[in-house]
Amino acid sequence: MTVLRFHGPVLPSGEVRDLYVVDGRVTYEHQAGAETVASGWIVPGLVDAHCHLGLGADGEVSREETEQQAIADRDGGALLVRDCGTPADTRWIQDRDDLPRLVRAGRHVARTRRYMRNFADEVEPTDLATAVAEQARRGDGWVKLVGDWIDREAGDLTPSFPAEDFAEAVKVAHEAGAKVTAHCFGRDVLPGLIEAGIDCIEHGTGLTPDLVGAMAERGTALVPTVVQTEIFPGLAAAAEGKFPQYASTMTDLFARRRATLLTAYDAGVPLFAGSDGAGGQRHGVLHEEVVALHRIGLPAEVALGAASWRAREWLGFSPDLAEGSEADFVVYDTDPLADLTVLARPSAVVLRGAVV
Repeated sequence: MTVLRFHGPVLPSGEVRDLYVVDGRVTYEHQAGAETVASGWIVPGLVDAHCHLGLGADGEVSREETEQQAIADRDGGALLVRDCGTPADTRWIQDRDDLPRLVRAGRHVARTRRYMRNFADEVEPTDLATAVAEQARRGDGWVKLVGDWIDREAGDLTPSFPAEDFAEAVKVAHEAGAKVTAHCFGRDVLPGLIEAGIDCIEHGTGLTPDLVGAMAERGTALVPTVVQTEIFPGLAAAAEGKFPQYASTMTDLFARRRATLLTAYDAGVPLFAGSDGAGGQRHGVLHEEVVALHRIGLPAEVALGAASWRAREWLGFSPDLAEGSEADFVVYDTDPLADLTVLARPSAVVLRGAVV
């Protein structure tokens, strides 16, 4: 049996320690003859809380391409992924010890012809609860709703379903033991979802102080996908001629996104980092989102914790590298809290006790 040794400050505490890996677990008890692998800042495995393994621009991709997506995420330090909707059955990833731990949400549930083609289970309001029950069975404790999208008849963002149907869908998912999250760009869809007890909001650019207060009170999480929202000006420009109101809405949401996020942070809304392909079906780019969270105004410790120890705890995994915890961690040559850009350059990635 090979015993591995790592040395350096162990985040989040920052205490300098010798960390050993024995049988895939962390121990701080001295291990004679251990092989020293790396020294540096040791961070609990990163978490991409909004990722889409098995999804491409036109829908489901091949197993081979999905594998490359997962490897890219892993090599970027994302050792735990919350998949936020894919048409592909990716359960096989969970059988691979060399690929990230995966928490699946099944397929997006959207309104008929109101989302990107080939992505979602598209239904009408009368079938929403049934569709959600099915996705709750398919996933690993999460269901993903498309809360709003452009309504071409209205020429603007509108809720995908009536509030009462969303409420019933959330109830059905909770009764099945699943949590619910939803894609939400605008404001109109948010009050009903939050009142219904939704567990998480993706993007959340339409949040207002009253809604943020309600989320904080209920413990509703927010995954703001800051990098993804940088596409809003392009969406607005493309829609200017045919859908001027939608263009205006997206421009306004983009202008207010920093203030919206900081309001949520100040209110105590739980925040987590999700790459969402970092604006364009890319993988292994979670570091860009963490840097963006800091750039937009979150303290470095908050931004990194949102992609590591706090996110791990949120998803039911060991939040820190305590004695006996799973040996999932990333090592960096310099202190990531002093320079978050180092997250793009891990010196060692350890998953299930193996250096990958």
